[in-house]
Amino acid sequence: MLKLFKKKERTQAKTDCVDAESLVTVTMSLDKFEIGQSGEITSIGGDGKIRRRLFDMGVTPGAVVYLRKRAPLGDPIEVTIRDYELTLRKTEAAVVMLRTEVQKGSEAGDPLNASEVKND
Repeated sequence: MLKLFKKKERTQAKTDCVDAESLVTVTMSLDKFEIGQSGEITSIGGDGKIRRRLFDMGVTPGAVVYLRKRAPLGDPIEVTIRDYELTLRKTEAAVVMLRTEVQKGSEAGDPLNASEVKND
């Protein structure tokens, strides 16, 4: 008997009836993301070895990253990037900067904790 497997579809983070005026575009590091949050990579810092390894794994500017899981103690984290799952240490995730939209006043998107790019 032949079984066909459907590709598992990713679920996008749900926003509960949030109007466009309450969203702010911010830039923050990947280690500050909450589970279910996604964003587009803007830059990658770090020294030569870490930076080169991240590029080899497909973590490049312009790629969309979705935070799937976080270990019980917060390290490591699992992300989905380019349709595959990747596990990163917290120190590696700290050098990856992403642009994301968050709700004003939310803990993850508090402009006091992240640099504000533009207000939509």
